[in-house]
Amino acid sequence: MTQAGSQQHRGDILNVEKRSALMARIKGKDTGPEQMMDGLLRGACRRFETHAGDLLGRPDFVFRRAKVAVFVDGDFWHGWRFATWRIRFSEGWDAKISANRRRDVRNHARLRRSGWIVVRIWEHQLNQNPEACLQRVLCATSRRPGGAK
Repeated sequence: MTQAGSQQHRGDILNVEKRSALMARIKGKDTGPEQMMDGLLRGACRRFETHAGDLLGRPDFVFRRAKVAVFVDGDFWHGWRFATWRIRFSEGWDAKISANRRRDVRNHARLRRSGWIVVRIWEHQLNQNPEACLQRVLCATSRRPGGAK
């Protein structure tokens, strides 16, 4: 049943209650990708804060002296290649992920205007090449005085 302007939807294999219970178990912080980046940064002997509530978007890793904010974004929740797979989800999920993407862009721009370097690392990038992701963060922190540790 497709109406003009509405999304075509392939349907969910789970009922509403089961989908809700499954999605409620997903953590918002200290996710697997974040834990991987945490280990890489600690291995590189870097000091950082996590989930700084006073900064827009609550960056996953913060290097205050270097003014670097690092976001480790899940491919699903933050919409990696969203245009290619959004049709598979209901209009509710489309709205949720679209709102996440708009918020991410807004927070990124505001942090940059406040003088922060923003590094965004996608889950799949971290899984494919963790060392390259670490080097992006280390490079960003070394651009400013006080960023070496």
